[in-house]
Amino acid sequence: MELKIFKDKITVAKEFCDFFVDLLKAKEGLTVALSGGSTPKVVFDYLAGHDTAIDWSKVKFFWGDERCVPPTDEESNYKMTVEHLFSKINVPEENIFRIKGEADPEVEAERYANILNDKLPLAKGIPYFDLVILGMGDDGHTASVFPHQIELWRANKNCVVATHPDSGQKRVSITGKVINNANTVVFLVTGAGKAEKVEEILNKEEGYEQYPASLVNPDSQQLVWFMDKAAAEKLSK
Repeated sequence: MELKIFKDKITVAKEFCDFFVDLLKAKEGLTVALSGGSTPKVVFDYLAGHDTAIDWSKVKFFWGDERCVPPTDEESNYKMTVEHLFSKINVPEENIFRIKGEADPEVEAERYANILNDKLPLAKGIPYFDLVILGMGDDGHTASVFPHQIELWRANKNCVVATHPDSGQKRVSITGKVINNANTVVFLVTGAGKAEKVEEILNKEEGYEQYPASLVNPDSQQLVWFMDKAAAEKLSK
């Protein structure tokens, strides 16, 4: 595991962009699972601003999770990605594999599981991403696996249907077996609201395993946390 701590969210975005470009240069193509949330917005804006450095035809985009809303809804991870990245770059439509948030959640989870099997290489019989991008919620959730449903992390499926603990909103999420099978997994975590869970998880404090983000441990050992100083504040204390 590697920790990369920068002064602010903008610097996190810049440094991750450089990391992304270097990863793409090292490979003939890149399969990526995207995250939603506020930090990826800034990252996507930065990536779009450096379009000339990236051959987008070599990148295939998937999602780690999606809210069960139409693609035009303000809560849609797909809509956010379109607005902050896809609308600003030249990416082939056939390279985009979205989770259909407007579909029946159970049916869509099965469909997307099959998409991952069909469109990605398999390693140990499990879909293999070159890069999985994750965020972490203030409650320690990642993708859309929440603490109250942590058993979904270990599901023997590629995708599951999760339920937000407060709103009851349904979400489709990839599972731990897919995340931990990736070549590289990156956390993008910014803001003081994340500092407490970052401290508990990275310092392995008592009870830390109740948080799904603590279960991210790729077999490749290629796990990188990109954080700003606010999110990492408690680590130095």
